[in-house]
Amino acid sequence: MKFRILREDLLLPLQQVIGVIERRQTLPILANVLIEVDAGRVEFTGTDLEVQLVARTEIDGPESGRFTVPARKLMDICRLLPEGSGLAFEVKPERVSLQCGKSRFVLGALPAENYPNFEHGDPEAAFSCEAQLLRRAIEKTAFAMAQQDVRYYLNGLLLEIRQGQIRTVASDGHRLALFEESVEGMPDVARQIIMPRKGVLELGRLLAHVEESASVQISANNVRVVLGAFSFAAKLVEGRYPDYERVIPKVASRVVVADRSDLRSALTRVAVLSNEKFKGVSLEVGEGVVRLRAQNPEHEEAEDEVPAEVAGEMFSVGFNATYLLDAINAVASDSVRMSFTDANGSCLIEDMSDSRHRFVVMPMRL
Repeated sequence: MKFRILREDLLLPLQQVIGVIERRQTLPILANVLIEVDAGRVEFTGTDLEVQLVARTEIDGPESGRFTVPARKLMDICRLLPEGSGLAFEVKPERVSLQCGKSRFVLGALPAENYPNFEHGDPEAAFSCEAQLLRRAIEKTAFAMAQQDVRYYLNGLLLEIRQGQIRTVASDGHRLALFEESVEGMPDVARQIIMPRKGVLELGRLLAHVEESASVQISANNVRVVLGAFSFAAKLVEGRYPDYERVIPKVASRVVVADRSDLRSALTRVAVLSNEKFKGVSLEVGEGVVRLRAQNPEHEEAEDEVPAEVAGEMFSVGFNATYLLDAINAVASDSVRMSFTDANGSCLIEDMSDSRHRFVVMPMRL
């Protein structure tokens, strides 16, 4: 089989699928990209058996065939070729030749028949929404996912559809992030799925370059998202997500409203002298002010204060500064509202201009 393709038409899809192809693989063929040519269309597939990305582009010519080549070697070659150049492929049973001007490369190939098949299953629920809505849903919550937690269901993102809404939730047991928004045409079903961490990060990266609508299909064991020339699929994490609504404070006896930029700057400064392992910072809420204090085992101390509107009794509480900063950075409004049920309770952080997303940070002892 022979075909020609422009460098840019090859490089973009390769850059999209390369994210799921690990450098070290238990199966050699998983280091390869599957390339399928069929009458003017080329499809590139990458997978690690848990997540799959597929990218498509158009070419001229009636050729058809399937083959696999080392993904990163092909991308490195393509990236180093001159812009606007064309590549001529010649595919043989165990070798693939690439010709670009006077440059010639020969790559080893593995049989396409041995490439893992990603079973999608029959959709049990499906809906369409703006790709940027899905991107925001991930962006506002993914930072709170756990990493390598023994509670495997926390190493992912909860995607929930119910009552015409899409909702994403992430938690590592110390904090929680929630985003929700209504979607027209949402099916009248209630469904929860847990997407794996790697899949969430890859989908978020893919959505950053897409403006059109996204089609989401949920089956018993996986989720599939179709985005124009790209499609994403991931196996679902088995298990039941905890009842996250129980940790969201319902009634606030103490409310603090402060300038987002001032609070973030003060927290960043004070955290410099906090304990390197626990990053503990004390918030002392007084009349019209929030004092931030931190100290470390070397008996070094930092203190700063931020003017604030305070409702309720004065109190002091400790938090992980990194968790607070992550939540504050996800807030878009100029001011941030922090609500507390009591002096030892969790902190509910809200965007003053957008009620669609909320953040909860659990306290820590200092």
